[in-house]
Amino acid sequence: MNLLQYLMDNNPIFFSFINFISYNFVKIIYLLIVVLLSVALLTYKERKVISALQRRRGPNTIGLLGLLQPFADGLKLCTKETILKNVGNFPEAFIYAPILFLVLSFLGWAVIPLTDYVSSLANLQCGILFILAISGCTIFSLIFAGYSSNSIYSFLGTLRATAQIISYELAMGFVILTIAVTAGSLNPMIIVEKQEKVWYVIPFFPLFYMFYVIILAENNRHPFDLVEAESELVSGYNIEYSSMFFASLFIAEYCTLLYTKSLIVVLFLGGWLPIFNFSIFIYIPGFVWFSLKVVFLSFFDILVRGVIPRLKYDQLMQLGWKVFLPFSISFFFFWTTFLWVGNQLPI
Repeated sequence: MNLLQYLMDNNPIFFSFINFISYNFVKIIYLLIVVLLSVALLTYKERKVISALQRRRGPNTIGLLGLLQPFADGLKLCTKETILKNVGNFPEAFIYAPILFLVLSFLGWAVIPLTDYVSSLANLQCGILFILAISGCTIFSLIFAGYSSNSIYSFLGTLRATAQIISYELAMGFVILTIAVTAGSLNPMIIVEKQEKVWYVIPFFPLFYMFYVIILAENNRHPFDLVEAESELVSGYNIEYSSMFFASLFIAEYCTLLYTKSLIVVLFLGGWLPIFNFSIFIYIPGFVWFSLKVVFLSFFDILVRGVIPRLKYDQLMQLGWKVFLPFSISFFFFWTTFLWVGNQLPI
């Protein structure tokens, strides 16, 4: 303890490093708590909205209006037995795949700016590239989970997930590049600040619509949930998982869903910028505006799941390769050429 105090008193660099670690540790814990609570409430909200669409009650027993149902489900999964007897020749991959998926789903939040007065956990100048890298690495966790499960259903779900993510990842990259070129930066904070006068959803509404559909496909959400099609693959790549392993995959999936909706808010809906300016009467923090936009998008996701039927796999692939990819590439080159001719292309 005396040595630590001596270093802090006589080495300003060490003192700054300790302060940096302590400050970010608090931010990390706060972010984890907010994300986990949001995931729990999202599962409750999804079950309630779908039950209302189907004229059912939904969760209504545990807690007030059933609000404690997600926590009861989590407790139930924690107390279940972990079964590993069906694991194939790669037990390490079977065990570490859910952990990898969960870690990657949390890492994406590190560069998402939630408010105007507090920067993101890691305010990277190349934050968009970090987001694309995290999105690409998610494939490996799905491959490890499906291939090591020693089940043909898990393996087929992994093949579908890999092909689906790669197909829509290309179009997603060109959409993000178009926004980055317009803002002149790969920093999510700067992209939000550039939308102070007009949100990018207005001039780039076709890209917004296409990006929203791409996110549905990236997250294996309905009507693109062919990776977990219960009529064909029972449950897809996670069929052999139980207990906390299944809970980790479940939490990571919904955490990624919220994270990608936050990415849409940053790129197209102005991030923390207010919808209406009420600052004359009352100050509403930017985090509240950001959360309201994410809640609206997630609510629309649930409506899509309850209304639109599932696509066939050939329709899904044709939409990605023959519609979204050519359109995103064409729009990217058209827009960069337009900015270059008008001498507005950032250097």
